[in-house]
Amino acid sequence: MKKIISKSLFADHDIEQFIGLQLRYGVITASTIVLIGGLVYLNQFGGLAIPPYHHFAGTEAGFTTVGEISTGLSSMNAKGIIQLGVLVLIATPILRIAFSLIGFILEKDKLYICITMVVLAVMMVSIFGGLKV
Repeated sequence: MKKIISKSLFADHDIEQFIGLQLRYGVITASTIVLIGGLVYLNQFGGLAIPPYHHFAGTEAGFTTVGEISTGLSSMNAKGIIQLGVLVLIATPILRIAFSLIGFILEKDKLYICITMVVLAVMMVSIFGGLKV
């Protein structure tokens, strides 16, 4: 009986194909979400008068936390939808590193396991180190 996770079950080529597809579908998904958010934004705010650009009027920061983004999604706010697309785009290379780590674990390549774990740890610290809750 074969082991469920073994090198004979997943070849290097299969893992490379999976990671490539994951990157491709991640970018396509993020782009589609941002496009939908842009269309919703044009639908909501496209008919407003053009603001006077000779005077700068800043806006408050919004949709900077996952809670704000989910609240914006539930109310179909265009900026929340666009921010979700940005989150998916940011998550795509992180998932690539995580799947590479799984591939190196399956290959039992200790050097690349250590390097990939360090890279993943640095990315996680840099992302979640300045997180607002």
